[in-house]
Amino acid sequence: MSDSNLMFRPATELARMVHAGEISASELVQISLDRIEELNPSLNAFVDVDEERALATAEKIGPGDPRPFAGVPVAIKNNRPVAGLRLTYGCSLMSDYVADYDHNVTRRLKDAGFVIVGTTTLPEYGILPTSEARLFGPTRNPWDLERTPGGSSGGAAAAVAAGIVPVAHGNDGGGSVRIPAACCGLVGLKPARGRISAAPELGDSSLGIDGMLTRTVADTAAILDVLAGYEPGDATWAPPPPEPFAAAAERSPGKLRIAVATDPPVPDAVVDPICARAVSDAAELLRSLGHEVDEVQPPWRADGLSELFGAVFSIHIALSIAYSGMVAGREPTADDMEPMSWAIYSMVRKLSAVDGMGATVRLQAFTRQLVSFLAPYDALLTPALAERPLPLGTLDTSAPEPMSTFTRSGLFTPFTPVFNASGQPGISLPLYQGEDGLPLGVQIVGRPAGEAALLALAAQIEEAEPWAQRRAPIAEGVLD
Repeated sequence: MSDSNLMFRPATELARMVHAGEISASELVQISLDRIEELNPSLNAFVDVDEERALATAEKIGPGDPRPFAGVPVAIKNNRPVAGLRLTYGCSLMSDYVADYDHNVTRRLKDAGFVIVGTTTLPEYGILPTSEARLFGPTRNPWDLERTPGGSSGGAAAAVAAGIVPVAHGNDGGGSVRIPAACCGLVGLKPARGRISAAPELGDSSLGIDGMLTRTVADTAAILDVLAGYEPGDATWAPPPPEPFAAAAERSPGKLRIAVATDPPVPDAVVDPICARAVSDAAELLRSLGHEVDEVQPPWRADGLSELFGAVFSIHIALSIAYSGMVAGREPTADDMEPMSWAIYSMVRKLSAVDGMGATVRLQAFTRQLVSFLAPYDALLTPALAERPLPLGTLDTSAPEPMSTFTRSGLFTPFTPVFNASGQPGISLPLYQGEDGLPLGVQIVGRPAGEAALLALAAQIEEAEPWAQRRAPIAEGVLD
């Protein structure tokens, strides 16, 4: 196997190789850095590359290192602090801000032995399901350079799909791990609300949570064991699992009752027939594995639901914009950001505190109904996306009516945000490949705090229809 192919191996396997002395951490990290130099000019997936510190860190890792991922290269999405590196949120107000501390996920990944080689791109303030920030320019999909890798963790997904790093950090406030996973042929888990601490900045988060982009369910489960858990001062947290997630992923899920839904929560969204067919094929696969599968229509097409989620999501975005102003030491202006970001910020500033809290309460009331409806089922199967990965430029944040772009983005990704609102774990699996050569994912949603059972089911599906050996064309030198 060539050096470059090592980045396509599971992170758990690479860690075992370093532990056994079959390869050094320095060699692995250098391979990743070489891949960045080779491929990033085409992909534009990285904000900063931390070559000197990465190699210095790798030099200190030797055979026998007991940490679970000692010597494995990783990248961090550029909306989580890495001490000594720029933290931009994809916005110009923070373009030169250098963090002086590590986020909880950064620290935990370092403590597990991962070596950070750099930080990855995202759309401005992480708003859109594409990654084309004005600050960075477009990030491209390794499967088709004229299409998006998704967002907001688009740089992370592009880096993994191209074999630059074996896994990469992301986070998900409306689908931002699951969407790029589906666009790039990866596994993307949104953990249950409260599973991974938002420390040190926040006590908790009602919509967003951190996660990873990987190639295998086993890697996803093992890294969740690293990231999950209470941090001092957390306001809320998910109950600890009875056993490690990695162990749960190795168990048979047993016979499950699984619901299937293809009618999107967003009434105006149209599901591409190929996305619907992927769900139909996945449902047949689940039946062949012994599960009971029922078609359902969840109560999620209520009038105003999309607008309600959009309002709550926009409040979170406005807080990020306000934070960037604090970093810059002044009030943000329209010239500081893309027109869509300014439109969202301006809209939220007109809301009263009662309006904001009211939207949150109403969204919680809706999600109680949804969780109650799904209670008889062990899992729910849906499309991951309603459309194929969008051509670059489809979502224009400088459109004459910029909020129309925000609305348009929901037609692309109608199935993911609702589960940020409900807090249920959801995973995007690259089960198929379309006739157009692009990955074709499905989403499976678990019970509240039910990642263990969800991962066991996902692992069973992966064993039945493996996907990890697929290669994006750029990884094979096919695309320029």
